Amino acid sequence: MKKILLICCFTLISGLSAFAQRFAYVDSEYILKHIPEYLSAQKQLDALSQQWQKEVDGRFADVEKMYKAYQADQVLLTDEMRKRRENEIVEREKEAKEFQRQKFGFEGELYQQRVKLVKPIQERVAKAVEAVAENAGLDMVFDKNSNVIMLYASLRLDKSNDVITRLGYKPGTLAK
Repeated sequence: MKKILLICCFTLISGLSAFAQRFAYVDSEYILKHIPEYLSAQKQLDALSQQWQKEVDGRFADVEKMYKAYQADQVLLTDEMRKRRENEIVEREKEAKEFQRQKFGFEGELYQQRVKLVKPIQERVAKAVEAVAENAGLDMVFDKNSNVIMLYASLRLDKSNDVITRLGYKPGTLAK
């Protein structure tokens, strides 16, 4: 009988302490849209991406032209000339793929630029979230835009505007 009573008390205390935890969430996308430096960094990254994509497209277009010219001339070429042109096409295609990988691949130049421009901003936001959470006595803060599934969230738990204010910006007006 004592064991059952002890288990019931423990369950009740555990349940009450679970209700005492304080949760909130932030919308990182919303916060970042209020930071002019982030918007500027995104514009720079978009411009770089477009420039490099044009270069990649141009290189693959050159490969396509070489291949079409090869197909048109193929009947007139000797075996040695055919092999040489095929090798040139293959080599040009490899170079185009390597260029694409260098710019857009895992840890490529675009990724490195993103880290250089965006990471300091993300670190400032993380510190601001931590400060808001500590000031509000929160136990956990979720990001609305992460992979954590949030089926419901009361607006009173949204601390995004507090984070924007903590960063020194005015919430409610998106930076242009």
